[in-house]
Amino acid sequence: MDSERDFSRLGLSEEVLKTLRRQGFEKPTPIQGEVIPFMLQSDGDLVAEAPTGTGKTLAFGLPLIDLLKEKAGYVQAIILAPTRELAIQVCDEINVFKGKKRLKVFPIYGGQSIELQKRRLKEGIDIVVGTAGRIIDHINRKTLDLSKVDYFILDEADEMLNMGFIDDIKEILNHTNQTKRMFMFSATMPDQIKRLAKQYMKEPEFVRIEKSRMLTSQVYFEVNERDKFEALCRIRDAVEDFYGLIFCKTKVDAQDVANRLIDRGYYAEAIHGDLSQDKRERILKRFRDRRINMLVATDVAARGIDIDGLTHVINYSMPQDAESYIHRIGRTGRAQKKGVAITFVSPSEYRKLRLIQKLAKAEIKKEKLPTIQQAMEYKRLAIKRLVEDVELNQTDGGYLTVAGELLEQNDAELIIAKLLKLKFSSQLNRANYKEIKEPAVLGNSRVRLFVALGAQNGYTAKRLVDLVSKTADINPSSLRDVKILDRFSFLSVDAEDAEVVLYAFRSKKRGFKPIVSLAKEAKRPSQA
Repeated sequence: MDSERDFSRLGLSEEVLKTLRRQGFEKPTPIQGEVIPFMLQSDGDLVAEAPTGTGKTLAFGLPLIDLLKEKAGYVQAIILAPTRELAIQVCDEINVFKGKKRLKVFPIYGGQSIELQKRRLKEGIDIVVGTAGRIIDHINRKTLDLSKVDYFILDEADEMLNMGFIDDIKEILNHTNQTKRMFMFSATMPDQIKRLAKQYMKEPEFVRIEKSRMLTSQVYFEVNERDKFEALCRIRDAVEDFYGLIFCKTKVDAQDVANRLIDRGYYAEAIHGDLSQDKRERILKRFRDRRINMLVATDVAARGIDIDGLTHVINYSMPQDAESYIHRIGRTGRAQKKGVAITFVSPSEYRKLRLIQKLAKAEIKKEKLPTIQQAMEYKRLAIKRLVEDVELNQTDGGYLTVAGELLEQNDAELIIAKLLKLKFSSQLNRANYKEIKEPAVLGNSRVRLFVALGAQNGYTAKRLVDLVSKTADINPSSLRDVKILDRFSFLSVDAEDAEVVLYAFRSKKRGFKPIVSLAKEAKRPSQA
């Protein structure tokens, strides 16, 4: 795709383009540039392979908005997602971009009231976004009719197959009509997906987006929540040519962090949903012109921002999932220039970091924060360079005259020190810095897990450890205190691995419950 191509050249309606502009989107990602015109201008099926975090949701969501009819009276599109979290996220994205078009989009997943879902489906839904198990449940109850569906979309197809949903997908497909168009999106292309495409799709087009070479080094700092702002300032002071995005969870947090940075003398601004489009554009222009070098943003407000030359992306607040993490850090390390992605991790966030590392296949290294002494030394060096780089020309004779007069009557070193204090007193004041307390190490705590398998199922302690460690892809040494009973078992796991284990077993169930869950007396890892 032509890198200069913009959304207006992909065939989208003016209403969708207006929404994109309001949300700050400028250029489509490669997968969006390929998929959007295909969906709008052809009548074929498509299999798209693209890495996580490349914008697949908008690639199918935007053309769907234009293709679907208002008040059709039946389910026009179904989107299958592997998890309830992704189903909700996809639904939210489409709702944001549908603008004034009267389309009803609704997520259906286990754990939500089925009676509520039945009522909403009866009212008439245009796009159903759901997980396989609950979709089949509604089909069997005859509360969901897919016989007229025009578009069938399988999101994160490889993840769904890894979770054992192949039979569920086929069952749902068997309740759809033969004339629908089908689209599969996947980060990888295993043989199962190819066989599924061959069996259910009509000579599909295959699109593959190469994973871009990551030039971003990824690090994290252990820091208590109350010390994150101090940590941010130290990192900023330790970098001479800092030019970066700082991500916060909420618009209130973003504005608060920006205000505190400004009060401390940094060139910073915030962008969030409360700003008018005009003010947002003025702030972005100042950032692009480097009149400010720290932009604090929420994920929603930073959608579509495409700015070259960023040296840093800082996750002041942890991203909600692996895809958000990849979206964030992908904003630096572009155009063959190296960048740094920094994540602040408080004790309650270790489990999420571990899960993001696993799902994003990211190597995120732990590092130590700069000390106060190091931060001040970096500042002293920066001030020296700043002074040395000031150029004098023929019109600046007045400065030389005053300098000569001062040196005639005063010690040169003393005069320079006074001038530096006059100009940089706030920056070289050690009182600006506060001590940062070392956070408690969550990795030393343990979480007790319940396993719905026991001796009657043929499990010994060794066999159970093998099952859990291989399924979750963690070190077996993380699992201890194994207790095998007749029909169930218990074991303990390092707190930082607990969420990985629970995630790995979320779809492996006995009856209605996952095989592995928190023991009743155990707290979530974030509370440990």
